[in-house]
Amino acid sequence: MKLICIGRNYTDHITELENERPAEPVVFLKPDSAILLKHQPFFIPDFSQEVHHEVEILVKINRIGKYIDKKFAHKYYNEIGLGIDFTARDLQAKLKSKGLPWEKAKAFDGAAVIGNWIEKKEFNDVNNIAFFLKKNDTIIQNGNTSHMLWKIDEIIEYVSKYFTLKIGDIIFTGTPAGVSRVVANDQLTGFIENKQMFSITVK
Repeated sequence: MKLICIGRNYTDHITELENERPAEPVVFLKPDSAILLKHQPFFIPDFSQEVHHEVEILVKINRIGKYIDKKFAHKYYNEIGLGIDFTARDLQAKLKSKGLPWEKAKAFDGAAVIGNWIEKKEFNDVNNIAFFLKKNDTIIQNGNTSHMLWKIDEIIEYVSKYFTLKIGDIIFTGTPAGVSRVVANDQLTGFIENKQMFSITVK
């Protein structure tokens, strides 16, 4: 099982971090050891002073596929979820400035929150799913999959050129604007269309 993450997939998030708009999807991986265990708090790692939350729509792959054409991509997932890609922003900036990989800033233990799942058939259109993140009862990130630069099926087509997709793989599809630093005792609660998908405490 692997976690495949898409960066810079929402224009407003690209703008807030002053990044360059990519010509093709930005892809990075997280190991399964990055998954935050159910009912466990998120512990801020001691190597970062600026860990940011990034709420994202998730897709769970349900069959093996390689070089998947976009028109067939919908057959490779039945469930939509919500999660957080925690990012050690200070460490990421340091690594980027040196042209080094991001893994230490993105793939550390506990850096991937995976919430509950909803059957895809419950949505009228997977390209029009509203989602948001509350931090301490205040909506801090608010997104919709209609705003993605690359939609879910396009992401599946793209990443399957490089990686064989296997049953249980999870794709993090990118985050909208509103990312911010987390501190001890923050409560992070994620929603898809007003349905709560996860709630975690920061320690």
